Amino acid sequence: MAWHSQTWNWINGAWVEGNPGIMGPRSHGAWLASTVFDGGRIFDGVMPDMDRHAARLNRSAVGLGLKPTMEADHIVALAREGTRKFAPGTALYVKPMYWGEADGPSTIMPDPESTGFCLCLFEAPMPAATAGFSVTLSPFRRPTLETMPTDSKAGCLYPNNARALRAAKAAGFDNALVLDMLGNVAETTTSNVFMVKDGVVRTPAVNGTFLNGITRQRTIALLRAEGYVVEESSLRYADFETADEIFSSGNYSKIVPIIRIDNRDLQPGPVARKARELYMDFSLGALV
Repeated sequence: MAWHSQTWNWINGAWVEGNPGIMGPRSHGAWLASTVFDGGRIFDGVMPDMDRHAARLNRSAVGLGLKPTMEADHIVALAREGTRKFAPGTALYVKPMYWGEADGPSTIMPDPESTGFCLCLFEAPMPAATAGFSVTLSPFRRPTLETMPTDSKAGCLYPNNARALRAAKAAGFDNALVLDMLGNVAETTTSNVFMVKDGVVRTPAVNGTFLNGITRQRTIALLRAEGYVVEESSLRYADFETADEIFSSGNYSKIVPIIRIDNRDLQPGPVARKARELYMDFSLGALV
C-alpha cells in the first residue's frame, strides 16, 4: 500500500477516508504532471502559518497554468474542520493540492477551467526535538527557473529531490546538501538549511532555484527579533564543512540539527535549540 496512516480527504464537498482515486489515465495531472501542493502542520492543538501555506498553494497553481478554486481562508477552515476526524492531539500533515484534469488548447498545457482540488490530512508524528541527521554533498543539482517551475511547489520538482536522497542514503547518509547550477549550496533534499559560524547565522540567499520556505522565513524573522545576526548570502559547500553548527528548517520537521557532514561529527548547537524553542513558542499563538 502507498499509504499507512489514518487519512481523511475533502473532495467535491465531502470528507472521504483513506486513499481514494482522484485522477484517471486521461487526467492531465496524472499524465503530464500538472500538480501542485502545499504542506501545513497541525500538532499540540496549533497550526502555525496555515494561512500562508494555503496562499502559496494558490500562487503555485497560477505558476503551472492552473486556476485556483479555493480561497486561502476556506482551505484553513477546512483544515480546522478536518482535525475533528482524528483523535484529539493527533499530529497531522495537511496537504492541499490542485491538478489539471483536462488538456487545454495544447495537450501539453492543462485546461485551467478543469482544475481539481483536494485537501488531504493524514497522521504524521512530529520528529523528536533531539532528532538529527547526517548529510553529504549531492551529485545532483537544483534546476533554475528557466528550466523548471522552481517558484511553485510543484510535484514535478520532487523526482530530482528523490534521486538526490536515494544517492545520499546509498552512500550511508540520511540526506544531502544540493547545489544550484552555479555551485552554491541551495538546500537539503527535503528542507532549507542554515549554518552558524562565529555566532553569525547564515543561510543560502534566495535565487530562484529553491523555495523560500515559509518555516525558513519564520525562523529568520524569529532569530533576528531575538538579536541574532542572520545573513542571506551565497554559500559554498566548504562553508558548511567548517561551520560551528548546521540545522535545517522545514514544515514537516520544523527545526532539526544536522549532526554529521561527511566524516565530521557535529553536536546539536545552541542556535538550533534556540531557533526551535522560538518557533514552538510562536506556534502557541496559532491555535486550531
